[in-house]
Amino acid sequence: MKRLPVIGVLCATAVFGLTGCSDDSSSPSEEATNAASKLCTDLSELKADNAKLRALSPSSATKDQVKEAHQAVQDDWNSVKENASQLKEAERSAVQTAAEDLKKAYDALPGETTGQDALAKLQPQILKLDEATTSAATGLKC
Repeated sequence: MKRLPVIGVLCATAVFGLTGCSDDSSSPSEEATNAASKLCTDLSELKADNAKLRALSPSSATKDQVKEAHQAVQDDWNSVKENASQLKEAERSAVQTAAEDLKKAYDALPGETTGQDALAKLQPQILKLDEATTSAATGLKC
């Protein structure tokens, strides 16, 4: 009879031990949901920083303000690129093209460009990026 409690304790220990060793990793569905959520956050930040760039006043913005706002957009784009596999190819391509066009336009600005001139020259690319991120976020149902 003394063997029954010992066997019970050993079985209970084995069950708890195996439970403790179980895999705590997320399911593919949970990982996809988390990645899509992260991408939605990244797209929101990209859209917000692009809006800040667009909202700079052409009459009073300095080149440094344009530079800082542009850098924030580029940093956000880098975050989006890391999670872009969640985007449909067309949406990803549209956001990528718009972000790259904005970078090219900014990089092409002459050194003596004023904030006003920079914003005037960047406006079409800023609007294109805004449209692309809105479309991508809508496609993800953010």
